[in-house]
Amino acid sequence: MTNSIWITIDRFEGSSPREVGAWMRVTADAVEGTVGGGHLEFDAIAKARSWLAQVDEMPAANEQIHRYALGPSLGQCCGGVVWLKMQYLAAKDTTQLIALRADSITANSSKALKIALFGGGHVGKAIVKALANLPASIHWIDSRDEIFPADLPANVQTEHSAPVQAAVADLAAGSHVLIMSFSHAEDLDIVAACLKRQREQGDVPFIGLIGSKTKWATFRHRLEERGFSAEELAHVTCPIGLAGIGGKEPEVIAIGVAAQLLQMRVV
Repeated sequence: MTNSIWITIDRFEGSSPREVGAWMRVTADAVEGTVGGGHLEFDAIAKARSWLAQVDEMPAANEQIHRYALGPSLGQCCGGVVWLKMQYLAAKDTTQLIALRADSITANSSKALKIALFGGGHVGKAIVKALANLPASIHWIDSRDEIFPADLPANVQTEHSAPVQAAVADLAAGSHVLIMSFSHAEDLDIVAACLKRQREQGDVPFIGLIGSKTKWATFRHRLEERGFSAEELAHVTCPIGLAGIGGKEPEVIAIGVAAQLLQMRVV
């Protein structure tokens, strides 16, 4: 590790390009993360590198606070005021860097979407990839062995479950469920398990099923035979994905689904 400056949005008034806690790490020749881009970020990087150039060793706790009015003088029209906190991190101070990263994850975890994704096929993989760098925690479930790729994003945990619908009972409360297994029979059992949990606990805010209106008509009839009411079935969304995004490529479907989920995120 090299000497660096850890920059966070400490607070703001009015409009801000990022939320409190958004971070950026600046070294002499690299930048990781973002506090919003534009002239705000350009000036923050310049200040950080000027600080790095002036010192060889400084206490890790050394901090600076810089106030930015996001108006004409900065060339941004957000109309707010942002305070950036800058912290010097010596190359040897890997412990504090780990702690700062952990604090950032903890601060944002309450705002992250909880997603339970059933199905490790092409669309499932595309959705995981689309959500890899977004504020989401993904519980990825499949009944097949060795279906998950080795190089998983940090926000993903996998589970092998057979029968697959058994995993529904242990989902985190508030999970947004996406159902796209390799089998229509599995899909039906997962939907039924989700509806049963919603009936009993009321903690599954979204049940999304991949497929066509024809598929849902068939499922609806079979679920009615299992005793689910019209009101309960109205809790299922099928097809999934934001309306107006056409195309059946896995990556296109993934973008539509990710956008639909982000509309439900509480910020």
